[in-house]
Formats: sequence, structure tokens, C-alpha cells
Amino acid sequence: MSDAVAAAPENTKPQRDFSHAWRALRHRNFRLFFGGQSISLIGTWMTRIATSWLVYRLTHSALLLGTVSFMGQIPTFLLAPLAGVLVDRMERRTVLVWTQILAMLQSLALAVLTLTHRITIHEVLWLSAFQGVINAFDMPGRQSFMVQMVEDRANLSNAIAINSSMVNLARLIGPSLAGLVIAATSEGWCFLVDGVSYIAVIASLLMMQIKPLATARSVAPMAVQLREGWEYVSTFVPVRTILTLFALVSIMGMPFVVLMPVFAAQVLRGGPHTLGFLMGAVGIGALVSALSLVLRKSVRGLLKMIPIAASLFGAGLVCFGLSHWLWLSMALMVIVGFGMMQGMTASNTIIQTLVPEDKRGRVMSYYTVAFVGMAPFGSLLAGWMAHHLGAPRTVIMTGSCVLAGSAWFATRLKAMRREMRPVYEELGIVKPRTAQA
Repeated sequence: MSDAVAAAPENTKPQRDFSHAWRALRHRNFRLFFGGQSISLIGTWMTRIATSWLVYRLTHSALLLGTVSFMGQIPTFLLAPLAGVLVDRMERRTVLVWTQILAMLQSLALAVLTLTHRITIHEVLWLSAFQGVINAFDMPGRQSFMVQMVEDRANLSNAIAINSSMVNLARLIGPSLAGLVIAATSEGWCFLVDGVSYIAVIASLLMMQIKPLATARSVAPMAVQLREGWEYVSTFVPVRTILTLFALVSIMGMPFVVLMPVFAAQVLRGGPHTLGFLMGAVGIGALVSALSLVLRKSVRGLLKMIPIAASLFGAGLVCFGLSHWLWLSMALMVIVGFGMMQGMTASNTIIQTLVPEDKRGRVMSYYTVAFVGMAPFGSLLAGWMAHHLGAPRTVIMTGSCVLAGSAWFATRLKAMRREMRPVYEELGIVKPRTAQA
């Protein structure tokens, strides 16, 4: 037997194929969205870092850092349910175009005031509140629009994972770039870059060719639609349990970002570049998490990842509060970023898979409330605790609460799987029990 013949079986061995990892990019509309958002999100993360450093430079107050974050997020808590109803009643692309235009104007206003040295904490507070109003409409609109961009619902989970990868690549690049820009010039240039970057995402939205939704838009009164949305999220056990955990994570866990300038300046004895390194480390962990989800072929198995991710997030925060070394703090921020993004993306994917199309905007508005709308209360709490107890003790205590929440969620997995199964069977994600016998 010749060498060529003997080698044949080895050469015909199937190769590992990762083409499924990018299947959502086969859709033209999603490719446009990916391109525009990739540019815009870098500017968004630059603005987040620049805003926190500007507030700390102006006030040197952990309490005011929490207050600014509160002002930027409380409108989302108050307005998101109403915004969800409007998203279900309106053309979603139109909603997003207007939110991007208004966000661009907000960033440019910050840039002008900062570059002309007329910025005060009062302008930062009011412009942050304005951005919060925009986000209340933008987030449920963006989440609901995802299914229209990919069209094939089988690719929805992949689109969400790719979107998370894009967000976290920007999270990696934006803070590091912001730290360099602030150290070299001022925060105002970060705001200017952000304002200009919105042009890319507005252009991508206008270039899309969107098919009308198959489901008719409701003509019921808004009060009725609000009640329908609340009844769905409060009575369907999987959605209710996921949103409850993430409300806790948002209140107790997410405000660690607000305290990062304090850790960078006081605990680690650094400057804006240190803040950039810490937030960049969060971005690395989150990006690794998102890429691991991109490689998944199905939503199956994601539910058990939520309590695991919350445990990693909480444990990482507790250990970060104990660290006084930059290298260790950065390593812990990688773990924090991984756990945070794994839980957020897994929960988003599961909810988007379960929710019926006619309630998508309203359900995602409650997801927005749980994920973003609860954060202002956490920001105020974290700022108050850091003012009286110090930032390290604050993060240790809040991380411990996240750990407790993950343990509670784990006790609910069986009941959640029982109610999720009929939906998964209807969608063809799992086989009916009779077929599996």
C-alpha cells in the first residue's frame, strides 16, 4: 500500500469549522449595523471615562461621582416601560435614528463646554440626565431591532453575541484611548470624538433595507399595553427570575465602575492612564466572554451560565476591594469583566429567544430597567458608602451581595427549565420529550 493511500483516512478527517461563529454577518443589515456601531462605540466609551474623570477632577468627591451616574441613569428607570410601549407601536429604525442624533448633540455640547473651559458640575449633571432620557428609548429600541436586522431567528443568539463582542472590543479600546487623550490634552477632545463618531451609526441605519414586521402593531391604549408587558414579565418565571437577579447585580455590582477613579487615584496612586488600564482590563475579560459566546451554536446550556457568571463577577469584586497592586487589580478586573458580560449576554439571549414578537419592545424595556434603570440607585448607594466607608470596603460588600444573588438564582434553575421547555420545543431548539424517548 502506498503512502498516499495509507494517508487518505487521515486527510479525510473532518476539520473543525468555526464559520458558524459569524453567521449573523451574512445579513446585510447586520453588517451595516456592525460597521457603524464599531466606530461609534469607541467614542461612547471614551465619553464614559472622560465624564467620570472630569467629575472627579472638578470635585474630588466619590459622592458626586455617584450622583452624576444617578442623574444619567434615573430617566431610564422612570421612562423605559413607556419607551417600550412606544417602540412596539413605532418603526424601530426611526426611533434609533433620532436617539443617535440627540446623543450626538449631547456629546458635542459637552465638548464645546469643556474645550472652552466653561464646564461645571451642574452642566455635567443636566447633560447626563439628558443622555439618560435618550438611553431610555435607545436601549429597548436597539434590542428589539436586532431581530429585524438578522431576519432569521436562528441567528439571533449569534447576532447578540457578536454585538457583545463589538461592545467589548470598544470597551477595550475606548478607555485606553481616553486615558491617553486626557493625559495629553483634556476630556473635551474625548467628547468631540464621540460626537463625530455618531455619524457612522446614523449612516448605517439609513442605508438598511428593512422589511415590515409580520405582526400587526397594536392599537390598544398605552395603559393596556403597559399592563400587558408587566403581566408577562411578572408571571413568566424564567423572565422574572433573570430580571430579578440582574436588578440585584445592577444595584450592587455595576456601580463599581463609578468608583474606578477613586481606586485609580487613591488606592493605586495613579492618574487617568491608570483608570484607562483598569477599564481596559474589564474590556479584555468582557471581550473574551463575548467571543466564547459567539462560538456557541445554540442557546441551549446558557441558563446554567448565568449563576456561574454572577459568582465570578461577585468574587472578582470582593478580591478587587482587597488589592493594592495594579497588576493584581487589572487581573481581577479581567475576571470581573468576564463574569459581567457572560451573565448579561446569556440573559439577553435567553429573554430574546423566549419573548413573543408583539411584546418584544415592552419586555426589553423591563430588561433595560433591570440592567440600567436600577443602576442609579446603586450608584448613589456606592457613592454614599464610599464616602463613609471607603471605596475598597464598599466594593467588598457589594460583591458579597452579588455572590448571594447567584446562589439564590441557582436554586431556581429547575423551575425555570420546566417553563422554558415548551417554548424551546416550539422553536425547534430542543426535541419534544415524546421524540426523545
